[in-house]
Amino acid sequence: MSLIDKAVAALTPPESERERRRARREAQDIAAAGSWFAMILDHHEQIEAAFDALEKAGSAAQRRAAQKWLAIILTGHSIAEEAVIYPAMASHSEKAGAEMAYQEQSAAKGEVAALEELDPLSEDYRDKLAHIRGAVAHHMYEEESRRFPKLQERADAATRARLRRRYEEEFKRYVGGDTQAGVMKAAQEARSH
Repeated sequence: MSLIDKAVAALTPPESERERRRARREAQDIAAAGSWFAMILDHHEQIEAAFDALEKAGSAAQRRAAQKWLAIILTGHSIAEEAVIYPAMASHSEKAGAEMAYQEQSAAKGEVAALEELDPLSEDYRDKLAHIRGAVAHHMYEEESRRFPKLQERADAATRARLRRRYEEEFKRYVGGDTQAGVMKAAQEARSH
């Protein structure tokens, strides 16, 4: 983590794990089964599982395999949000939130790519991974606690149906259909290396 990153983190401490869990529960309460919001919450949980698998990987090969899956699911998820959800936020009076979300995801993609330059067993790698995970967790918290509940409330039924269809299409276009299988495969690859 750079000195600038450390200074920013010190000045803007993240929300607590307890606050994140509360926001997730409240989001799950308002996200209808099968909705765009419910799919996103499911993907957030899969992203957390991919981070867990990467952190638990013991060898360099295991880390690289788990890192690959994390990059795939994070990128597919962000592309779907950027192509479908953020434009809807902007058109439903949340332009500033949409712009911030784009910036956060762009930064995360760059940081994940930077992991490839580091020795996967080094302290620098672990530090960068922790920084990325913290930034992604904060991003998900913002979406679950503020950004997406507002969109859910403001969008009419036809818009919500369109968001669901389009989000699913964009996600599958990049990741494929069975993300749970991808999580299991990455975990299995990480254990076998």
